[in-house]
Amino acid sequence: MKYRRLGRTDLRVSVVGVGTWQFGGEWGKAFTQAEVDAILGRALELGINLIDTAECYGDHLSEQLIGQSIRHNREQWIVATKFGHRFAGHLERDQLWTPEAVEKQLEDSLKALQTDYIDLYQFHSGTDESFDQPELWDMLRKQVQAGRIRHLGISISSQGEKIHQTRHAPDVGAGAIQVLYNRLARGPEANILPTCQELDLGVLARVPLASGYLSGKYKPGATFTNATDVRAGHKEAEILETLREVEHIQQTEVPPGVDMAQWALAWCLQNPAVTCVIPGCKSVAQVDSNAAAADLPMVTLDHPQALV
Repeated sequence: MKYRRLGRTDLRVSVVGVGTWQFGGEWGKAFTQAEVDAILGRALELGINLIDTAECYGDHLSEQLIGQSIRHNREQWIVATKFGHRFAGHLERDQLWTPEAVEKQLEDSLKALQTDYIDLYQFHSGTDESFDQPELWDMLRKQVQAGRIRHLGISISSQGEKIHQTRHAPDVGAGAIQVLYNRLARGPEANILPTCQELDLGVLARVPLASGYLSGKYKPGATFTNATDVRAGHKEAEILETLREVEHIQQTEVPPGVDMAQWALAWCLQNPAVTCVIPGCKSVAQVDSNAAAADLPMVTLDHPQALV
C-alpha cells in the first residue's frame, strides 16, 4: 500500500480507502456484521487505513457496523464521516444544517462508531447557503478544540461545481475536499482539483468506479433490475450510452491484461491533486482488487505519475 498526506491535515492516508455507502443497504444488499468484519479486517491487512462513511447511510447503520467492527483497533483507522442529512428512506434524505442539529448528529455518530473522536468530519453535499453559516463552523471548531473532531472536511455535491465551498474551505478550517471524480466524470479537473492543489487541500475521490460501470463487468445491453440497486433508477438510454463509452475506454485505454477496475482507480490516483480513492466494496475479493490498484504501474495511464 502507498500513503499520502491528506492536504492541510496531519493525516497520512492509504491511497485506496473503503467507501461504505453500501453498508447502509442502498446498493442492493443488506450486510451482516460478519461480512463487514471480514471486509474491514482484510482491508487493514492490506494496509488500507481510511474508512469513509456518513450518518445517513441507513440512519447511522453503516456507522454502527463499522463501529462494532473496529472497536478493538480504532487507533489503526482514519475514520471519515459526514453531517447534514438524515436518512428518510431508500435514497431519501432530510436536510439538517443548524448548529444544534449538526451537534446532535455528531453525538449520534460518535455513539454509533463507538469512539470518542472522528478523524475527518465532513460537510455533506450541502448548498452554499447551508455552507455560509459562521455559527455552524464556530460550533465545529469548538468540537475540534475539545478533541472530538480531529479535522474538518467538505464533501461537495455532484450538482454543480461548488467552487465557492472549495475556495473557502481554509476559511472554515477544512483541510480536505471529497468530490465525485472518475474517468467518466472529469468535470473537477477544470477548477476543483487545481484549486485544491493551490490551497493544499487533500482530495478524496468518491465513486471512482462510476457506480460499477468502470468495473468492466457490464457490456452494452446490460440491465439492472434490482429495485434497491441505485443503477435501476438510471434511464435505459443513459445506461446504454455509458456502457458503450466504457467499452470504448476498455478497448482503447486499458492495456491488455490489466484489470479495468484497478486501472480506473489508478487512473484517478495519477492526478496529482488526488490523495485517495474511496471505492465501495461488497466482498473481500473486491477489497483485494481495489488495494491492488496502488501497485499498478503508472506508465499504463495517459498522465504518468508515480504513486508515492
